[in-house]
Amino acid sequence: MPLRDHFRPPVSKRHSWEGFHGGWPMAIIQQLREQLPPGYIAEPRVHLGALYEVDVSAYESDDAPDHEPLAGNGDGGTAMLSAVAPVVALEAEGDEEYEYEVRVYDVERERTLVAAIELVSPANKDRPRSRNAFVAKCAELVRRGVAVSIVDLVTVKNFNLYAELMAFMRYANADPMCANPPPIYAASVRRGPRGEKVLFEAWSRALAVGEPLPLLPLWLSPEVSVALDLERSYESACHSLWIA
Repeated sequence: MPLRDHFRPPVSKRHSWEGFHGGWPMAIIQQLREQLPPGYIAEPRVHLGALYEVDVSAYESDDAPDHEPLAGNGDGGTAMLSAVAPVVALEAEGDEEYEYEVRVYDVERERTLVAAIELVSPANKDRPRSRNAFVAKCAELVRRGVAVSIVDLVTVKNFNLYAELMAFMRYANADPMCANPPPIYAASVRRGPRGEKVLFEAWSRALAVGEPLPLLPLWLSPEVSVALDLERSYESACHSLWIA
């Protein structure tokens, strides 16, 4: 079956892109379960909306001793710090970064991350800050020796994050596709030792609505790779979600 446009009618009237993007990682993992060599496992990684991390938390137990009142205005109550006017007060934009990933680990090396499949969302492409964050994340993974695959089906935003990643890593002229980058595409990149050299390798393919999805190389090590059948996992996800 051909690639659908999940961001425009008729598909968008019946199905949300969030539902599809949330379901596709598990279809990919079910496929990888049949393909990954022994010693490798794949897991989904999905974050929706604002991402917050609490570094320090404070709790008060039910049996905690009562607090002694602080010296205040003489009425025995707790003294309150007087409010201090802020120097800057601006309306903050919500952090709407969405992450849809499949991560592959080498469990023989204590769950070393070896590959990441990034499914691009509209939030990754809509603002310079979001695009820069996505590209920086992918570049850091590549720098650490993790093979990164990017699959972008977002037809309503024309930015090509693979081309921006190549430019960020100073390989903008290495791939002819980057000269006229398409809005939807699939790509894989890796960097690592090959004998006495360190090589940067990339594979890319422009996608088109109405056309089948390609096989995507998923590199696990310098010597080991599998061919990820994007069309197969895509159709499986569409079937599970009643997307005709």
